[in-house]
Amino acid sequence: MTRSFNLRVAAALVLGILPPAALLGALGFMHAVPFLWAGLAVGGGLACGAVTAVLAARALGRQAEDLESIARAIESGRAPSHLIAAASDPLGRAERGLLEVADKVQAQLAALTEQRDEFEAILRGMSEAVVVTGGRGEVVLLNRAAREMFALSTEADYRGRDFVELCRDPRLQEFVARATRAPGGQMAGAELAIQTPAIRHLRVNAAPVRASPGAAAAWVLVFFDITQLKSYENLRTDFIANLTHELRTPLSALCGYAETLLAGVDDRDTQRRFLTIIERQSRRLARLLDDLISLSDLERGLTPLKIERLDPRRLVEEAAELMREAGRQRGVTLAVECAERLPQIAGDRDRIHQVLLNLLDNAIKYTPRGGHATAAARAATLDGAEQRPAIELIVTDTGEGIPAADIPRLTERFYRVDRARSRELGGTGLGLAIVKHIVNLHGGRLRIESRVREGTTVTVQLPAADAQAVPATAA
Repeated sequence: MTRSFNLRVAAALVLGILPPAALLGALGFMHAVPFLWAGLAVGGGLACGAVTAVLAARALGRQAEDLESIARAIESGRAPSHLIAAASDPLGRAERGLLEVADKVQAQLAALTEQRDEFEAILRGMSEAVVVTGGRGEVVLLNRAAREMFALSTEADYRGRDFVELCRDPRLQEFVARATRAPGGQMAGAELAIQTPAIRHLRVNAAPVRASPGAAAAWVLVFFDITQLKSYENLRTDFIANLTHELRTPLSALCGYAETLLAGVDDRDTQRRFLTIIERQSRRLARLLDDLISLSDLERGLTPLKIERLDPRRLVEEAAELMREAGRQRGVTLAVECAERLPQIAGDRDRIHQVLLNLLDNAIKYTPRGGHATAAARAATLDGAEQRPAIELIVTDTGEGIPAADIPRLTERFYRVDRARSRELGGTGLGLAIVKHIVNLHGGRLRIESRVREGTTVTVQLPAADAQAVPATAA
């Protein structure tokens, strides 16, 4: 560019000096002016013009380079170098005006960059998935939550791709197509269940955004994951249904036999049998209500724990002694197997007793006559962020066992493997749910292992109070 500019200046100089040089040459040949003087005049003019042209070319070249650097700085988003330009020079005034414009553009770019960073920070921090699409349905941007929700790659760039590449679920595609093609650009919302690959329940809102009048509408799609909320709703529905069913059975028996007695029964043996049934069903109903209150208090944290140092061997022996008579009545032998020296545990005596009694009661009830159950305590290690000394309270039986598919659901409220037999044995379906909450309150773990027709082993791990062993006879 500089070479071309210099050639143009040289050509202008030659063309400018050519007419007077030709006139002086003609006068010299006509002897009107001495030829020597004419040559000196022409040479001096050429020399002065050349010097002036070179200086002018350099000045203009510097100003052109300054203007180019300003333009490149604006183009790259950098602040241009501020040079002092002469106000009387037309190019200087143009340069000064360009610098002022560059300052304004730079300030606007800084403001837009700050707004973009704030917007991206807000999108990154949102737990809701957000996808913005253009007028043709192409993806403009999406946040981290959207990538996680649709199981997308964290590295891939989805900008410019069609929305179908984010999620191919037909129900979601149908909603997006219906919302974005609706006349008038109205907001739309729906609740959907999609599979990505796990089943998720989503509440989707679609809102139009117009960048300028007449432009095709872009769309902001916001996805709320309500899977957990749906799960809670299902749990509540199941709980109400199960509770209603559990209450209906004893209440129906109470009402039926009470009405029969009120109508009059002459046989005293029949009267006694009916009253026995009423009393048994009343006790069952009372146990159910007590378990419900206990479980509710545990779940809401309304059960304060009276923490004290306890000897695990003594706890197991006391619980086994309380349940030994129930075992004899059902023909089940109950044994105790505990190590001689065990670390103490810090816990609530009554609650841990409740855990052991629930587990022993289940072991006895679901073990056929002639079988046996065992209560044991042994030292162990509680795995976690750091391994800690622990105590395992173990209840084992030789009962019918539990199918592997049912084991994960045993601690759910009212869940029973054999509903008919459980009700016949007087179970409320809440025992293991209570056990799980008590163990969790003590910072422990519950593990259930079982094989069909071989028996069941329930292990409760509780942190030891300290690593120092105490005599088994300690209170």
